[in-house]
Amino acid sequence: LALFADMLFPGDPLDMVAMPLLTPGQEAEFPLGSDTLGRDVAAGIAHGARVTLMTGAVAAIISLFIGVLIGSAAGYFGGWLEDILVRITEVFQTIPSFLLVIVLVVIGQPSVSTIILAIGLASWPVIARVVRAEFRSLRESDFVLAARSLGFSNRRIIFQEILPNALPPVIVTTSVIVASAILIESGLSFLGMGDPNVVSWGSMIGEGREQLRTAWYLTALPGVFIILTVMALNLVGDGLNDAFNPRLRGM
Repeated sequence: LALFADMLFPGDPLDMVAMPLLTPGQEAEFPLGSDTLGRDVAAGIAHGARVTLMTGAVAAIISLFIGVLIGSAAGYFGGWLEDILVRITEVFQTIPSFLLVIVLVVIGQPSVSTIILAIGLASWPVIARVVRAEFRSLRESDFVLAARSLGFSNRRIIFQEILPNALPPVIVTTSVIVASAILIESGLSFLGMGDPNVVSWGSMIGEGREQLRTAWYLTALPGVFIILTVMALNLVGDGLNDAFNPRLRGM
């Protein structure tokens, strides 16, 4: 749906193209109805899928990059460096992610890029802890000791020897972060802190909440898409965990 949004619904989804508050199925041209300003709900959902999914994916990539760097350094080198990085991670974890994102967005500006960066900066501690645990369990493995005896640099050992073996649980965690990022972005948009120049599922719910009794579909339809997307991502995470976990594969 997100990939073909421009083909299915060309033009700006914020354009007022219909009579206000058309109900789903009332007109064939607007199968999901229209909102209070006459904007096509179906077009908003299609284009909003692109914004919502992009936010979740890019924010997860940012958190993955930061988490892998900090977690690998802490788990591989240990000692005082690990203590410092663990304390930093714990400080970030004591702050609720949603609250931290709100503060960062307020400091910046309500734009898609700011929201993505804020979610990424708030989500990395989970990945850092997973990566650190994997590196601690692998750093004394035979293949790592062999790499050291061959004179491999620490950077090569970290990124070419240990990291590929630590990726399975990291990938599973990242899929969960994508789902979490979608929920955070939807919550921000619902509160009116999203980018006013783009359509997202959260902003559609926020704009339709005042007509909840008379035009329930304005909040229900994007809400259903959020629920289905998050459920799908969680199922993907479960599937990846089953695929990567050798103990589960043997059952």
